[in-house]
Amino acid sequence: VITARGYEGFTMSSLAAKLQVAPSALYNHAASKAEVLRWIQDGLMAKVDTACFAELDWEDAVRTWARSYREVFARHTPLIAVIAVLQVSGAPRTLAMYEAVTEGFLRAGWDQARIIPAIVALESFIFGSAFDAVAPADIFDTGSLASESPLFTAAVAAAPGRESGKAAEQAFETGLDALIRGFAAPAGR
Repeated sequence: VITARGYEGFTMSSLAAKLQVAPSALYNHAASKAEVLRWIQDGLMAKVDTACFAELDWEDAVRTWARSYREVFARHTPLIAVIAVLQVSGAPRTLAMYEAVTEGFLRAGWDQARIIPAIVALESFIFGSAFDAVAPADIFDTGSLASESPLFTAAVAAAPGRESGKAAEQAFETGLDALIRGFAAPAGR
């Protein structure tokens, strides 16, 4: 329903119609729309790979987690606007994902105060990259305005992955590298 109608079009009535049940029947299972959204959030977050934090060094674990997270949300971009601002209370699998990530950061020697800002920075980047993964390949085609933006047009032509159709993946890896290098810098820098 959210994919077809957006968050604004998602109501308990629209969900009941999609499921071919009476709206009152939904309330036998869910107390509210917010609860249904937490279930959706929980289902998606359960698909994000966090086992990597127990198996790999911090940098490789973050890369594996970020790639997995991006892949999940690239398949569900209409849900990003909902999930990104949804509280985690009442979402046990979502909390389990964050617990595993936090444990991995702590095991790598991270100061507790730096963990949440790093997770939020990574998630902001991941959500944006999920949108980029489904954007048209020619999104930066300057067309008839190329002569008005020659530097940008040349940079687009030179961008790695353009010929192979992997520009979004190349951009994601470039950004992920920059974030990981930045996190390695001393705090306060």
